[in-house]
Amino acid sequence: MPSKLRSIQLIITLTFTAVTVLVAVIVSFMLYNKFAATAEANANMNMQQIIEQVNYNLDLYAKGMANIFATAEEHITASPSIDSPLLSERMDTLMSSREDLVSIAVFSPQGKYVVGTPGQNMRINTQLQSQSWFTSAVKNPEISYSAPHIQNLFKGRYTWVVSISKMIEYKENGQIRKGILLIDFNFRTIDELSRQVKLGKRGYAYILDPLGNIVYHPQQQLIYAGLKYENVEPVLEYKFRSYLDESTGEKRFITVRTLDLTGWKIVGVAYYDEIVTTKRDLNHFLAWFLGVVIVGVIVLSILLSWLIASPIRKLERTVKLVGEGDLNTPINVSGAYEVEQLSRRFNMMLQRIRQLMDQIIYEQETKRKGELEVLQSQINPHFLYNTLNSVIRLAERGKTDEVVTMIQSLSKFFRISLSKGKNMITMQEELDHIRHYLVIQSFRFKNKFRYEISAEDGVLACQTIKLILQPIVENALYHGIEMLPDEGLITITAELVEGLIIIRVSDNGLGMSKETLGTLLSGGKSSSGSGVGVRNVNERIGLVYGREYGLAFESELEEGTIVTICFPAVQAGTEPEEGREDSVQ
Repeated sequence: MPSKLRSIQLIITLTFTAVTVLVAVIVSFMLYNKFAATAEANANMNMQQIIEQVNYNLDLYAKGMANIFATAEEHITASPSIDSPLLSERMDTLMSSREDLVSIAVFSPQGKYVVGTPGQNMRINTQLQSQSWFTSAVKNPEISYSAPHIQNLFKGRYTWVVSISKMIEYKENGQIRKGILLIDFNFRTIDELSRQVKLGKRGYAYILDPLGNIVYHPQQQLIYAGLKYENVEPVLEYKFRSYLDESTGEKRFITVRTLDLTGWKIVGVAYYDEIVTTKRDLNHFLAWFLGVVIVGVIVLSILLSWLIASPIRKLERTVKLVGEGDLNTPINVSGAYEVEQLSRRFNMMLQRIRQLMDQIIYEQETKRKGELEVLQSQINPHFLYNTLNSVIRLAERGKTDEVVTMIQSLSKFFRISLSKGKNMITMQEELDHIRHYLVIQSFRFKNKFRYEISAEDGVLACQTIKLILQPIVENALYHGIEMLPDEGLITITAELVEGLIIIRVSDNGLGMSKETLGTLLSGGKSSSGSGVGVRNVNERIGLVYGREYGLAFESELEEGTIVTICFPAVQAGTEPEEGREDSVQ
């Protein structure tokens, strides 16, 4: 990619624009879905509320019809005679109580007109037994509600009515007879209650009876002519339901409620495309909004990227000069707060680099010095001289076995000390080395002390810096056990704890004061002149493994001393990363 295409200004512009546009698109999509779902839910809820209101109104009307019927039935059954003037007067009063009452009549089971109000003559050859309100009353002991129909029983009347009928008992000539009470209600009231429903521009409501016959429909003529179709099968299956219907080729929301008294079903129909109109308006608004956002983001991102990139370019030119080798040249760049901080931090980094370079020089010198001291300890003439003197004295006394043991230990001691010039040996070798050292010292100290060495199996194969135990054990002998009146004990344990090697060297000697401990860690050498002090061990561990590792002392006068050595467990053959101090000494 050409360098200009990787410029920070272009990257910021493209990234800022892409991210902002992506977020805007995602948010717009989420808002659209949310608002669209809300609009759809609100429309559905609104339709349900309207249908519930229609259902409530029709239910009240149906209860009023039932009350009228119950009153008429009560008057008839209580009357001593069906042709009583008092009954006729009561029926007239009942008729005048409601404008929607068309007629009240009683018929015999054979279809003969018995009595009625208002007074009227039946048509000749009227077949009552074949009409639905008559057959329903005969079969059903409860009140039956008919579908709307033209009442053609009486001469001069052609009114659309809803009929209520029921088999009742009445008295005639002192005998109790059975008859069918018929009350006709003008359908106009139901029509008006249903016609008030507004479900959008095209939506409507219609009514079904329990058999699926249409009681009311705003397009009744089209239904009868077969020019309009309503899918009533799903409606008849439920008393209360809302669902999406596509049987007519259009998406329509259908809401169903059922009148408990009549069993009629109030069906609300709302067209989906009227709800989608709200979605389309929202979609147009969001598209316009996105366009404005994209243009604004592009302009803003270009401006912001220029403000950010300009001082960075200046910083880049200055860094290039520093990169040519002059670490003493400071950077002075002004601009945004972050750029100024970057300039200041870069100057601090240059200073830190110079400090680290000085530190590396110091550490390398210290490391070489420590290696030289270790090399000197490998061929320590003072220790060798004292050991050979002890061998001579044993030989003069004829203690051949002790001489052999001492010479073997001395040989193995120096072989491990030299170890072909290697600085790292295994823990097995380090423990063997200190064991040979203690064997030699036990002869020199005339068995004034005992020692115990133990280690976990997992520790032995790990590697360590060589000769880290000898200075500590030597310090325990000369500072703690040599002046004991009783037998001393040196215990050495090595274990693996959470990836760390923990070595503890403890003695039951005289212990040390805080001043003596400070002298050991500040550079004092052992009294025997071995040349490898405790501080040397601590520094070598810190240089190789890091300053968080090294020695820790626990000592009380007259109680003894415990020295704990801690460093990472590394399998033999793996070079540890050399540690570095966090600050300049």
